[in-house]
Amino acid sequence: MFEISSEAYFSAAHHLRNYNGPCENVHGHNWLVRATVRCDTLNAAGIGIDFKDLKKSLKQVIEKLDHSDLNAVFGENGCNPSSENIARHIYTELGNILNNSSCTVSRIDVYETAGNCASYFE
Repeated sequence: MFEISSEAYFSAAHHLRNYNGPCENVHGHNWLVRATVRCDTLNAAGIGIDFKDLKKSLKQVIEKLDHSDLNAVFGENGCNPSSENIARHIYTELGNILNNSSCTVSRIDVYETAGNCASYFE
């Protein structure tokens, strides 16, 4: 089994509902997203998934979040835009693009600051 990871950034604002503290106020982050894909086979070149394909697909998912109000994006389904929920959202959306018989999204890590990360995996 092989794991391949790529990182991308996006900037967005949010506020956390049902949170007792300053994060209830609108604020923004420069989010770092690390996407990890698991591949059980390699192609003839010895590659599970090309980094450029993973990066392109990840960018496609996060560009919908970039420079947005995440409460507006996630509010449609009643979901609070916490780092945990953002990670799950990216996991699902990236999986819709990439998952196939030999490659699947295995983990998404979302850093809202350099030292704080939430991850989603199944």
